[in-house]
Amino acid sequence: MPMSPASSPGNPPLVVLDTNVVLDWLYFRDTRCAVLAGAVAARRVLWIASAAMRDEIEHVLERGSLGTRWPDGAASVRDGWQRFATMVEETPLAAPLTMRCTDEDDQKFIDLALAVRAVALLSADRAVLRLARRARAWGVAITTVSAWRPAPLPGPGAAP
Repeated sequence: MPMSPASSPGNPPLVVLDTNVVLDWLYFRDTRCAVLAGAVAARRVLWIASAAMRDEIEHVLERGSLGTRWPDGAASVRDGWQRFATMVEETPLAAPLTMRCTDEDDQKFIDLALAVRAVALLSADRAVLRLARRARAWGVAITTVSAWRPAPLPGPGAAP
């Protein structure tokens, strides 16, 4: 799928989820992800992901280090990814030098969020979360899944 358009009126806002958030939501079914799950399922937000992000999830799932407490977890992640993730092409470098993540493996999340003008990048990673203040200048809220709330939908008679 080609690069998705940026968030705009009439389209749901775009969000980027890091690997830990995807696993918390779809593998472990963490209750802190209930707001995110509801917003994605209702298409109040659109989850944007790249092939590199998909590869990272597959690597984690295939490693088998997640334990046996959730035997259907891997299938749940793959099903959720198929149902809810909107795949985009790899993104060009979008972050200026001041938006470089100290964890090189997490740069792909930041670059994609900036490139598609996502409203949020949800992460549990300290290296990513440290960039929250700088990301606000780009219009991206970098925050944890438990702190994030989607913008309310416009009510009847609201201005476009």
